[in-house]
Amino acid sequence: MRILIRVSKAAIWARRLGSLALPLVVLPVILHHLGYLDSPAFFLAALLAGGVSALAVLVALIALVRLWYSGDHGWGKALSGLFLGLVCLVPFAWFGALAWRYPPVTDIATTTRGDLPLIFAPDTAHMPPPKTLGAADQARIFPNATTRRYPLDTAQLFALVEQLSAERGWSVRLRRAPGEVGADGRLNLRITTLAGWREEAVFRVSPTPEGAAVDMRSASINAPHDFGSNGERISQFMVALDTAVTTLLRDNPSVNLPEEEALEETGD
Repeated sequence: MRILIRVSKAAIWARRLGSLALPLVVLPVILHHLGYLDSPAFFLAALLAGGVSALAVLVALIALVRLWYSGDHGWGKALSGLFLGLVCLVPFAWFGALAWRYPPVTDIATTTRGDLPLIFAPDTAHMPPPKTLGAADQARIFPNATTRRYPLDTAQLFALVEQLSAERGWSVRLRRAPGEVGADGRLNLRITTLAGWREEAVFRVSPTPEGAAVDMRSASINAPHDFGSNGERISQFMVALDTAVTTLLRDNPSVNLPEEEALEETGD
């Protein structure tokens, strides 16, 4: 007598859902990054992809339990569906961890935001008000996101800010060198994150009695949560600027001296 061994339907559906989840996760990210999908649509597509990925994992687990007891075929299909579903859930787990770690903020600045105005594309003219942190919370969560003051003139400091921004691949949207219009220098730069969110960084380089100061603002455009990217961007940039200024002063001891003293220092 021939014994008929069935292929589990749950296992078949697990692999189908896992195979569907992968393009649902990848394609919206690519389209959003290239600008073919706007942010609200991308957010909905991400929710759909997360739901399908979670469903693939759930169906795969059900299939594995049934296969254990029934002896049907389909272990490979169930395991492949489980694997694909888990892989697709990794970015959601990562951003979930960031959302747990950072509060829902979309705009971080080291000074008054009116002093660091943003430049928006026409499609973002009606974006919702920014989500910000109080001074105490910002100092606690992003202690390095503060104004920096250095014994350099504004031109020297502005050049360092430009150099570090260019090294990060940020796109310049507005550039005003110190002294061209007023005393302050200003840079507006557009940034596209890996997931395709548009963010903008603004710098102001202003003179101080001891040299020059730099302030920075970083804001997300049409994003419900920045997952800490703006605060971390400012913190990391300011730490890198500290290092660049320290290196400049170490290698050029006379760079921050008045012209007469600098000539004496170099022996000219």
